[in-house]
This record gives sequence, structure tokens and C-alpha cells, in this order.
Amino acid sequence: MNKKTVITVLIGIVVGALITAVVMKQLQGETTSSEEPSEKKPLYWVAPMDASYKRDKPGKSPMGMDLVPVYEENGDAEDSPGTVKIHPNIINNLSVKTGKVTKAPLKSNIRTVGYINYDETTLGHIHSRTEGWVERLYVSHNGQFIKAGQPLYKLYSPALVNAQEEYLLAKKRNNQSLLNAAKQRLQSLEFSVTELRKLNKTRQPIQNVTFYAKFDGLIDNLNVREGFYIKPGTRLMTIGNLDTVWVDVELFERQLPFVVEGQKATMTLKYLPQKEWVGTVDYVYPMVNPTNRAAKVRLEFKNPDQFLKPNMFAEVTINSQSRNSVLQIPNQALIRTESSNRVVVALEEGKYKSVNVKTGRVTDQAVEVIEGLQESDEVVLSGQFLIDSESSIESDFKRFSSAKNKTKEVPKARVDGVVNAINHDNNTVNISRDAIPKWNRGPATMDFKLDESIDVSSLTVGATINFMFEIRDEGFFITMIHDKETEEHQND
Repeated sequence: MNKKTVITVLIGIVVGALITAVVMKQLQGETTSSEEPSEKKPLYWVAPMDASYKRDKPGKSPMGMDLVPVYEENGDAEDSPGTVKIHPNIINNLSVKTGKVTKAPLKSNIRTVGYINYDETTLGHIHSRTEGWVERLYVSHNGQFIKAGQPLYKLYSPALVNAQEEYLLAKKRNNQSLLNAAKQRLQSLEFSVTELRKLNKTRQPIQNVTFYAKFDGLIDNLNVREGFYIKPGTRLMTIGNLDTVWVDVELFERQLPFVVEGQKATMTLKYLPQKEWVGTVDYVYPMVNPTNRAAKVRLEFKNPDQFLKPNMFAEVTINSQSRNSVLQIPNQALIRTESSNRVVVALEEGKYKSVNVKTGRVTDQAVEVIEGLQESDEVVLSGQFLIDSESSIESDFKRFSSAKNKTKEVPKARVDGVVNAINHDNNTVNISRDAIPKWNRGPATMDFKLDESIDVSSLTVGATINFMFEIRDEGFFITMIHDKETEEHQND
């Protein structure tokens, strides 16, 4: 092999080695970049305890804590105010559950208690239409069952004896007009057909006239005994029928829209827990109790076995639903506050947002939604309070940032405060300031820097001042100070 050939071979080896090194380096770089993505840059830094304190570089919060970087993830910078993203592990730890917004008739199972009473349309009050003495009483106690046609009592009444004599006299004279008049008088005094037959048969006035029951029932409110002298208008007793009973219940005002006449109702009793009665809503009273703001509703139940007794205590369930389909969410999804109602909506890719809703009727299971949601939206049912708190903070912060970017104005506030300490070396002052209503911020104690126009010697520890400050990238700067104590002294 000649010298020229050797040189050519050596040059080829060196060039090949260089090309191999370059290719391997590129491959390693591609592998590294594919396996280890480039580090993301923070969008901004915020205070750990106050998300509204935002800076464009690392630093300390007003409370002395390191600022926390915030990164852009999946286009979060374009999300609407209040949208937050939560890691799946945190969602599992919070036991977050969700449910769908549906549109269907609003169902309500109203549970309440009531008392059983007589069906008042079947009550009969027994009165005498003439004066007299009760010679005999055929019923002895309240609750005694009697049948129609059964004798109740015997009465001696001079007025009844005179009416019978007039009837017999008219019949003896065969005067039809007088006979009819005498017969009508006996009927008006409730002289029964049975007693009239006896009178026609014996042709002698009956001294003790018997009065009979006109219908079946139970004796109630027995107010007479043998030997009593009674007058017209005196209520001797009441006869009630238990084939049908009424149950009076009380409902809250908010439950009234779910109750209409004819609805199905079920009832159970403690002494017969295995039996259930099915009835209907018979009447909704048109007034509300002014004391407890409760509305009275009457239910009707059949009682063929006579198990239901007056004044029994009953547990009642009224089953109802709205006539039209309405937008509704599960009851546990609603977050009630003093000024508004909210729900947390579950968005895509683990994002959540708290939204205000206008609600309508409320049941023990669901809430009617009038505004704020759409059908098939997904709402959070458990763990929503923590998400709602984070969403509210994020919403306020984004609105504040948006306003700042649009107006390019430095946030300013004027407030009263008390000077706690002065640091002449750093040109800072520690102040306990009052609340700032326009930012919805409560009272706080914090360090403020002094603007170049402020003379630190004008401040004294313990002084009450009114000052103006603004938020800059470097921190909180006081731009104006007014000594309130000096002004009050001058005014005095």
C-alpha cells in the first residue's frame, strides 16, 4: 500500500468518526427532549395566603412568605374567571361526586303528622224541639254503637201531650184540615211514625214519647241523663259515623305549591305499623296560622274495619309532582348563601367553576333551577364547598387582573390606620389598617414602603393617620399621609 492510499484511509476514518459523533449527539438530544420536556416558565407569582397579591417575578409576600409560581396548563389563561383545575388525586381525596342537571316533573314526598277526626259531614247532633223531662235513657256512654231506628230516650212533655190530644180531637170530628194541621205539628216536634201508629191504635195520648236514631254511628258528647229537664236547643248527644274519617295535617308555606285536592296520600299508625291506609287530599284550607305560619290540609281515608279512631296520632306522606317538566338539580348540590345561591359546575379536563343560580321550588330531594344552568350540565354533589371557595378567589383575582390590564392603572386605596413601627433604614412603616370595602378586604397589619415624596420624619409611632397607598410591582407604597389626630386637635 502506497503512502497516498494510507493517507486517504486515515482521512476517511477521521471524517467517519466525526460524522458518527455528530449524529449520536443529535439523537441523544432528541431523546432527551422527547423524554424530558422543556421546563415551563411561570406566568406569574402569587402570595400563598392571598391569590390577589400578584407579581411578575419571585419575591416575598406582605406576610414574609415566598411567592408561589403559577403555570399555564392546557390553555388555563384563556378560561373564564372562576375556572379552577384540580388534580385527579385531590379530587379523589375530597371524595368529589357529580350529578346531571335534568328536566322532569318535580316530585315531592311531603312527610308530616296529623290527627284523626270524624268526617264532619256524617255527624248528627240530637236536640229536643220541646220542653220536658227525660224519663228513660237507652244509651249509657260515649262510644256506644247504635243503629238507625234504635230508641235513644223517652221524654215526658206537656206540649207533646197537648199536640196528641189536638190530633185525636180532629180525627174524632173527621175534620181533614184540622187533622192535617195537627199531624204537621206532631211531625215538627219530631213525633216519629212509630209513635203515631201507637197513637192511632190506642186512641189515647202517649205520656212518655220515645225518640229513635235516624242513622248508624257512635255516641259522642253525651250530655243528658235520666231525669234531666231539657229545653229546645239543648244538645243531648252527637252521633258520628266512622266509615270515612278525616285527618288534619299542617304543612309549611313552601310546601303548599305541591299540594292540590285529589292527590294521593298514605298513612300509618304506631299501633298498627304493618298496615298502610291510602287516601286523598280532600281540602286545602285558604288561610295560614298566624302563630306558626303553618297551613292546614284535610285528608280523607276510608275506614271499613273501624280501625281508625278519633284523635289518633298518624304519620302521613303526601305524594305529588309538578304538572310540567322543570330544570332541576339534586338538593345537595346547592350552596346557599345570604346574598345568592350557587352550584359548582364540572367542566372538561378536571376543571370546575362556581356559578350563581336562581332557584324556584325546593323539595327534600331536588331544587328547581330557573336561571344559571342548562340541561345535561354536570354539577358537584359533594366536596363542592372547597371548590367553590377556590373558584370565588380565582374569579375575583382574574377580574382584578383583567381590569388592570385594560386600564393600565395602578390600584389605589385610601384608608385609616395606626402606626405600629417605623424603619428609617429601609424607609418602611408597619401599619394596622382598617378594612377596604371596595376590595372586599378586612382589617390587616402589614408593612408599607414610603414614596419619595413622603418624609419619614413626619410619622410617629402610635399616631392615627389617613393615608393613600398604591400597589406597585415592588410592593405597597404610601403616596399621601394625613394626620387625623392633628386635625382633630386643631378643630377643637
